[in-house]
Amino acid sequence: MPLQGNEQYLSVGLGDRSYKIQLLDTLTADVLRPFAEGRSCMIVSDSTVADLYLGETFALLKAAGAASIATLAFEAGEESKTLATVESICRTAVARHLDRKSVIFGLGGGVPGDMAGFAAAIYMRGIDFVQLPTTLLAMVDSSIGGKTGCDLPEGKNLIGAFHQPQGVLIAADRLKTLPDEQYLCGLAEIIKCAAIMDEPFFAELEANVEKIRSRDDDFTRRMILKTCALKAKIVEMDEKEGGIRAILNYGHTFGHALEKVSEFSILHGQGVAAGMCMALELGEHSGLIPAEVVERQKALIRATGLPEKYDFNREQVYQALFSDKKTVGGKLRFVITPEMGRAEIVTFPPETVREYLGL
Repeated sequence: MPLQGNEQYLSVGLGDRSYKIQLLDTLTADVLRPFAEGRSCMIVSDSTVADLYLGETFALLKAAGAASIATLAFEAGEESKTLATVESICRTAVARHLDRKSVIFGLGGGVPGDMAGFAAAIYMRGIDFVQLPTTLLAMVDSSIGGKTGCDLPEGKNLIGAFHQPQGVLIAADRLKTLPDEQYLCGLAEIIKCAAIMDEPFFAELEANVEKIRSRDDDFTRRMILKTCALKAKIVEMDEKEGGIRAILNYGHTFGHALEKVSEFSILHGQGVAAGMCMALELGEHSGLIPAEVVERQKALIRATGLPEKYDFNREQVYQALFSDKKTVGGKLRFVITPEMGRAEIVTFPPETVREYLGL
């Protein structure tokens, strides 16, 4: 991993779609210039992040030589992750004369990043976009790998496209304004990656719970870089989730169902944490996961302050599983960890899942 001063970066190797993930102390005009100079730009954000960083990002793009800069900030929250919002992004792009050489910047967490990327994927059949993540979850997960899209009333991320960014620019100072609840959401994805791919990294997390809870700067940067490297490796092997990339959905099958049943009153990372615990319990119930693996993961989730479970109506949770795009042929697919640092994708018949849920 090359180092340049305080900048750290790694590459996602995808041929002509390759790009860099850059971890910076702060965002600068010099870093933005290769993406923005002489081009019409658009910043897509949400209301929360716009209040904090939209003006600063606008000024940096102007200093980086952008030919013009349009902005759009939608209401913060999963409820805005809709086709209507995508249409508003595209219509604003038309009104501000963005063309095929223009670039969209996704500024914020997972929702703005996904929406900016999806709009870029379909506007004029595809234009460039750059990820500017401001949450830990977006830094280690949603900004990497080219998954873009929006929700339908029937479920999360049912409409979308694979569209790789031109770059992912992670400004570490953005985490200073991140609420603890949002920080923990990103931590859920970090724990997920360690549990499915890297047992020594998982052990490092276990040994540094105090640094995690205190949001130690150096250890946080290490977690970001390590998780980005793990995800980049999987994306390079399986860009469009035809095989091994599906293991990154660990905790997401139950997690998405919990989010839906809660009417998105719980955050994505909270759903993933509880979803991992449920997948562990389902695997243990089916004799596929040893008790010590279950307890080790649950113990770390507990220690960091993430939720282990939610007491939603289990029949509703079960029904919500079938609107998830990981369901195939009426059977439910889950990622499980039969041992630490290794994942498998297992298809369970509905009756097994119902039995686990006590239905």
